[in-house]
Amino acid sequence: MQKLEVIITGFGGQGIVLAGRILGQAASLGDHKESTLIQSYGPESRGGACSAQVIISDGTINYPYVRQPDILAAMSQAGFDKFVDQVKPEGFILIDQDLVKPKGLERDYFAVPSTRMAEELGRKMMANIIMIGFITAVTQASTLDATRDTVTKSVPKGTEEMNLKAFSKGYDYGLSLLKARDKKASGQAGALA
Repeated sequence: MQKLEVIITGFGGQGIVLAGRILGQAASLGDHKESTLIQSYGPESRGGACSAQVIISDGTINYPYVRQPDILAAMSQAGFDKFVDQVKPEGFILIDQDLVKPKGLERDYFAVPSTRMAEELGRKMMANIIMIGFITAVTQASTLDATRDTVTKSVPKGTEEMNLKAFSKGYDYGLSLLKARDKKASGQAGALA
């Protein structure tokens, strides 16, 4: 990796900025790369548009804003609609499949039911941590150990175990999805569509 540009988008109250901070810190402190974080949100604290722009690089980062994302992780339809056309042709598009409907998208994307999975854990607020696990598995933007460690250090005291469980759910879901795609590509029986 030379430089990786990431946009995580959703709406206020989903922990989008925290997700961006975790990804950037994992890459910087854990993987010893350079990283920047730019956050953007509307005037509403809950429900308004929100995004985190993260750049991860092996070298110096001269401009902290994402120009053309390598990775788009969308947890809202509005965020998806705003940024999807900016993603590089070889880039990754990841969505919360219950909140984003990629109508008319004529390229590959990865979907995870992060909000539903968080609700099953009893904490809808952890959908962002599930998405970070999914991003880590699918894109390898940061390493598993660095990201897991950063999640532990970034969440409120007393919630570390529950957040690690959420992270693992997203990570495991991503690995399963990649494995199923590999099976399908090789024509093996039992592959998911």
